[in-house]
Amino acid sequence: MEGALERKSFRFCPQCGSKLKSTFKFCPSCGEKIPCGADGSTSEDISSLPNFSPPKGDEPNRTNQASSICHEATDGHGSLHLARPFLRKTRNSLRQDREAKSSVTEDSPPRTEDNSMPSPTQSPLKRVKKAPTPESLPILKSPRSGRGLIKGKKLPPLERLEEGEELMDTTGRKWTLVKLLSQSVVEIVYEVAIKGSRSSKESAFILKLGSERGTIYKEQNFLQRAAKPLSVAKWTKQHELDFLGIPSCVGFGLTDSYRFLIFPCMGHSLESLMNDKLLPEKTVLHLACRILDVLYYIHSNEYVHADINADNIYIRMGQNTEVYLVGYHHASRYCPSGRHVSYRQGSQEPHEGSLEFISVDCHQGAVPSRRSDLQSLGYCMLRWHTGALPWSAIVDPDQVANLKERYLDDIPALLSHCFGRNKISGALGSYMKTVAELQYAEQPDYAELKTRLGMALSNLGGSVQKPLSF
Repeated sequence: MEGALERKSFRFCPQCGSKLKSTFKFCPSCGEKIPCGADGSTSEDISSLPNFSPPKGDEPNRTNQASSICHEATDGHGSLHLARPFLRKTRNSLRQDREAKSSVTEDSPPRTEDNSMPSPTQSPLKRVKKAPTPESLPILKSPRSGRGLIKGKKLPPLERLEEGEELMDTTGRKWTLVKLLSQSVVEIVYEVAIKGSRSSKESAFILKLGSERGTIYKEQNFLQRAAKPLSVAKWTKQHELDFLGIPSCVGFGLTDSYRFLIFPCMGHSLESLMNDKLLPEKTVLHLACRILDVLYYIHSNEYVHADINADNIYIRMGQNTEVYLVGYHHASRYCPSGRHVSYRQGSQEPHEGSLEFISVDCHQGAVPSRRSDLQSLGYCMLRWHTGALPWSAIVDPDQVANLKERYLDDIPALLSHCFGRNKISGALGSYMKTVAELQYAEQPDYAELKTRLGMALSNLGGSVQKPLSF
């Protein structure tokens, strides 16, 4: 009889489901006001509330908990304190906590707070943290990735624009699409002409078209920040160079869904000029000296290129050969505001860039640093001159990364594999060993590297002032 009276003296909070005494006007667990009739508690009031009654097996334990909370919530005279007591977890909350702990390891990534509205069985002030799923985990971004880029989302495929169509840049100048030159997954390249131009010289421009929030956003960001024509000209003069191969963007703009950049014609890509042929050592050294000048400039402006390969090197032949390093769609800031970022694997998407030539840091998802660009240039030189790298025929990025790490610790083995029975180039060997010893945040000695390559080029009868030979 006494047990029956005790059970009748309880009801349940409609907000958090806690068991309450019939005399309570406020829930001691969540602090919400308890609706009641004129007499304070009626059978109709209790029956009209949602049924949050727990299984009978949990009733004794819940009763003890409720009793202890009631004791702490009163001042001994039956009146409630104004301050809210500590929040008691509901049975459902405890069960979800146990499930979360069993499914998450100690080194799991930080979880984000759930900002959704609380369910009736949850405290409105303290929400249960559920075990993270791959879809709910935050995407780790590079500390200097381009602002506004959409990470982890598929961009729609690019659709060709019709030849003859006109695009207007941000200055109001109109450009006519003359001819499609190339197309890849991330960009389309056209030959374009200023509307109304008649001479071939006036139509010597190319237009790169990409998704509005795709990798072309990074390229535009780099060009506007670090590749201003006046800055390039000043650097060229200060370092007594006859030429610096930084592309000059003469226009950019937006369509309904695309972003485009316009450049003067820079000749032909090295990939098209090679045509699957090997390059003589003299040509490789010539190209390396020119590209080192570009890397020195962009690194001094807190950027790295992060995707050096033959498709991103353009050459305009002539009396004074011009070598351009283009394709800044993976460019990132390694030293924002003069402070080098810390090495942290997984801070950006791993394996970004051309699989065969990207650095070990890029494979590991670390922000590429200056040594990353110099590693990539070294891989390119070996590939152009010898024809193959130990991982050239492998398509699995993890296997490629493992091989690069192994050979980075054994440069003589890498050189032996690439040159085979042929004599190993002393200049390329010296370059690779020097770069392999660089620390992540260390500043390379660009002048020393270029001097060594230049001396070897001179010994072969070449010079950066002479035309390139293929």
